[in-house]
Amino acid sequence: MSKRKQVSAEEKRTRMLDLFHEKKDFYQLKELEKIAPKEKQIIVQSVKDVIQNLVDDGLVDTDKIGTSVYFWSFPSKAKIAKKNALANAKTKLEEYEKKLDKNIEIIKKEKLGKEITDERQSLLNKLKALNEEKSRLESELKKYEDSNPVEYERMKKSIEVAKEAGNRWTDNVFSVKSWCKKKFFLEDRVIDKQFGIPEDLDYLE
Repeated sequence: MSKRKQVSAEEKRTRMLDLFHEKKDFYQLKELEKIAPKEKQIIVQSVKDVIQNLVDDGLVDTDKIGTSVYFWSFPSKAKIAKKNALANAKTKLEEYEKKLDKNIEIIKKEKLGKEITDERQSLLNKLKALNEEKSRLESELKKYEDSNPVEYERMKKSIEVAKEAGNRWTDNVFSVKSWCKKKFFLEDRVIDKQFGIPEDLDYLE
């Protein structure tokens, strides 16, 4: 006898949302606990948690009428939520790009005619890693345009990871500067000039 294939949490969310969009009706929990297992193969024990998860994410609406609680979701709501999520993701990415482009231009100007030291090469390698991360984010954003709302959450986490990576490299630069100051008794402006570090280099917010 073959084992029944388990349905992932994300697949349950997608199936439940499809049920609402196909039926375009209002339901009580007990009704969904009867329909979902038959039509979408979601086990009855999971129905309540899946619906609550969708409500928390703003993909399913709920309201109490008298003593009864009803749930509903129409395709138009998912479309609007997806557009808003995409717009927010684009805005955050544009802000990140502006800050990154500004630092790239400053570094390009500062490195002209300067010797490539080991420390400077290390900073350039970190800059390259940031550029690669930026390209990856742009690819993720392009894929997201044709995906479902679940993909937005993955995109949002990717942006946070990129920002953390940028701040991590910035922290490393400050650590190198601190080491140079202690080791060679140099001032900040001297170190910045020698290694082509912009004076306004700061953490991404």
